[in-house]
Amino acid sequence: MSWFESFILGLVQGLTEFLPISSSAHLRLTAAFAGWHDPGAAFTAITQIGTEAAVLIYFRKDIARIVSAWCKSLVDKSMRGDHDAQMGWLVIVGSIPIGVLGVTFKDQIEGPFRDLRLIATTLIVMGIVLGVADRLAARDEAGGKHRAIRERKTLKELGVRDGLIFGICQAMALIPGVSRSGATISGGLLMGYTREAAARYSFLLAIPAVLASGVFELKDASEGGHVSWGPTIFATIIAFVVGYAVIAWFMKFITTKSFMPFVIYRIILGIVLFILVGTDTLSPHAGESAG
Repeated sequence: MSWFESFILGLVQGLTEFLPISSSAHLRLTAAFAGWHDPGAAFTAITQIGTEAAVLIYFRKDIARIVSAWCKSLVDKSMRGDHDAQMGWLVIVGSIPIGVLGVTFKDQIEGPFRDLRLIATTLIVMGIVLGVADRLAARDEAGGKHRAIRERKTLKELGVRDGLIFGICQAMALIPGVSRSGATISGGLLMGYTREAAARYSFLLAIPAVLASGVFELKDASEGGHVSWGPTIFATIIAFVVGYAVIAWFMKFITTKSFMPFVIYRIILGIVLFILVGTDTLSPHAGESAG
């Protein structure tokens, strides 16, 4: 991998990781359209450490409060009813599905799941799901002539059941094209949570999964020696800087705007991808010869 490729891929990772459009799909598509080798699941997982570092810094106060309360609850029973302590347990519970499925389907994630036809399908299907969830949220917030405004749930109302559902939604993002934030935010909206609550929990829930995946891939890459470390580290730094800016923008965006621009983008991109593959302009396995 060249330094230019690593710069572009790091930029793409940072721009797309927190938006509901799938960073893994865009890394895969960027390489395919440019005629480069597929950067692979290992590159994706390692560069996600950069974007996750941005989450750690942006939500540092929330994270410090949750970790502190959770640790105190281990020895102080009176703390177990504290919301922040419960959030710590809910993040752990919500991380179980992606951990189990990630290990179980590791070979598929790094192989068949990266087929461009599958990516096109997930872009469109999850785009429609996000669109439906967004419309339901907008209807609740706006009310209507014969319908009162419906109060949506906040994270203070998050329980084990909803935490597990969020976790299952996050696990779907193991398939490129689904989008971690898109799946968890859609799940949250469909369960009746506010846009801000769904997005915030989505980012917090991603921390254990992404860091564990990144460390796991770092270990494998170190032993296998199949990663270009200089360019990969450079891409990770780029992803961190860009990712932090995107988080700040996105958290402000969702308080007043709908997700429809992302829905439209996903559907159009999926259709274009199907056309390119269907006309043999692009191979469904373009770039997969990469090591």
